[in-house]
Amino acid sequence: MKMFKNLGLVSAVVLAMLAFSACDDSSSASSDETGVSSSSVEPPDSSVTLSGASAESNGSSDENMEKDKSSSSVKGSEPVEVSSSSAKETKDSSDSKSSSSIKSGDSSSSKKDVSSSSSSEKQSSSSVKSSSSSVKRSSSSVASSSSFVKQDYTSPNLSYGVFEYEQRKYKYLTVTGKDTNNKAATINVMAENLNVGIMVDGSENQSDNSKVERYCYNNDTTKCLNYGGLYQWAEMMNLPFECNSKSCADSIKPNHQGICPDGWRLLTYNDFYIVVHADGNDAGVKGVRSTPFGGLNYTGYSLIGAGMRLDDDGVSSFIDINEAAYWFFPTEKENKTTWAGVAATIKSIQNFDNGYGPKIDGYPVRCVKID
Repeated sequence: MKMFKNLGLVSAVVLAMLAFSACDDSSSASSDETGVSSSSVEPPDSSVTLSGASAESNGSSDENMEKDKSSSSVKGSEPVEVSSSSAKETKDSSDSKSSSSIKSGDSSSSKKDVSSSSSSEKQSSSSVKSSSSSVKRSSSSVASSSSFVKQDYTSPNLSYGVFEYEQRKYKYLTVTGKDTNNKAATINVMAENLNVGIMVDGSENQSDNSKVERYCYNNDTTKCLNYGGLYQWAEMMNLPFECNSKSCADSIKPNHQGICPDGWRLLTYNDFYIVVHADGNDAGVKGVRSTPFGGLNYTGYSLIGAGMRLDDDGVSSFIDINEAAYWFFPTEKENKTTWAGVAATIKSIQNFDNGYGPKIDGYPVRCVKID
């Protein structure tokens, strides 16, 4: 009986131990199920990175990954980098069993950095393009200005002096010859046309008495650089515009300066006669003209075909460039106050005409140094 009691006691102990063991296994199983369930109810993240991570952790196919990349390419600037980065983070996160909310935070941060970096690169690239474009415009501008080179019509075989006027340099030379009285005379005369003043359109008159105005052939300033300006008579004389339509004979002075620099005067008929009859010039006007203007330029005067600005009953035009040279003298035509002294020579004719023409036209100007 005692043994029975002891056996019963042992049995009771054994049964109790078995019951405890069974209870522990059940509790463990319940804990595992809770863990799985807890994971399944995590809030989904709408970010591109988490979408890729979820696809990988759920065993999705490559097609789904490409879909995620496509989605990334819409939102991000560098889809390949974002997708591969998210895939890598997802794999690491899945292996370490870290929570999806932490992955979402890291991924979003990563995406932000990449996107920011990409944006920075784009801005940098844009800056480079802008800079390149700026350089291109700059070089284009340089090419435009350097593409024009002023032509030198003077003779390379003669010696010239140089003077500066209104920030431009002009060549001049000493010519000795015979004047209209067949007497020996020497003058220092410009070897190129004057180019001073503000350009006005050829359709307008040089009517502003407060400043020197000029025409440039075809309203092209490069023509002024090569051929000089074109001036109405009153402008050349530095007289009021009204002198083109009335007599201003009383205002014409000996050694009339006009728009020439101080110490210089306007070219007269006698001056041009001396040039044509210069010592050693046996070719007449042909020896006065520059070689591009059909001449031999023996005298060094380098006359060029600058053409003219023509006023025909109020309708203006530019004519005869490289074909003819015209110029005013500081004289009026008696009894015809709207006309002034004019000389002209045409390329195909080896002489020059001396007469009168309308003051309202526009011709080149040359100056002679006052002795």
